Amino acid sequence: MSELPVNLTVQDSLVEVLESIARTRFCDCYQCGKCTAGCPRASAMDVAPNRLIRMLQLGDVEPALRSQAIWQCVSCETCTTRCPKSVDCAAIMDALRCEAYRLGMTSEKQAPVMLFQKAFLDNIRRNGRLDEIELIAQFKISGFAATRSPRFLMKDASLGLKLQARKKLHLRGEKVRDRGVVHRIFARCQNGSA
Repeated sequence: MSELPVNLTVQDSLVEVLESIARTRFCDCYQCGKCTAGCPRASAMDVAPNRLIRMLQLGDVEPALRSQAIWQCVSCETCTTRCPKSVDCAAIMDALRCEAYRLGMTSEKQAPVMLFQKAFLDNIRRNGRLDEIELIAQFKISGFAATRSPRFLMKDASLGLKLQARKKLHLRGEKVRDRGVVHRIFARCQNGSA
């Protein structure tokens, strides 16, 4: 990042970083509340999606980064679809999670979310599509290494049997033929040129 102008505060620079990551402008939101009204997780959030955007508009970045709401978001993109001003609320939530993680503002409670996201992306990067068993194994092993809790390893084991009985769990994953394409997509995303 280039050196900040003297009159630009740290909060302002974080707002700019978040807008850049989310590729949307917070000031476009006029607080209609459609994002919150359509959000299936809004009732579980400590700060409603439209209020979170308002915090960012006002420069209250730190409370937004510490909010539990960003970890409750399931990225269904209902909020983004409903927005009359095309503010990408789901991307804002994702940007807030990324920055909270980067700045070390995540709590122990969010560790499983971050471990799952990392395992999921590593799985896609390797195979080009999801290999469910590999994903579960990587997530459980990394989670056990982080928590040292045997309970973490076995927590969802009974669900696996139910999924397998309903033929919803694929024991053998497939790989895409040209994984080079997948690697190029990941490279573009990491370079910010996507």
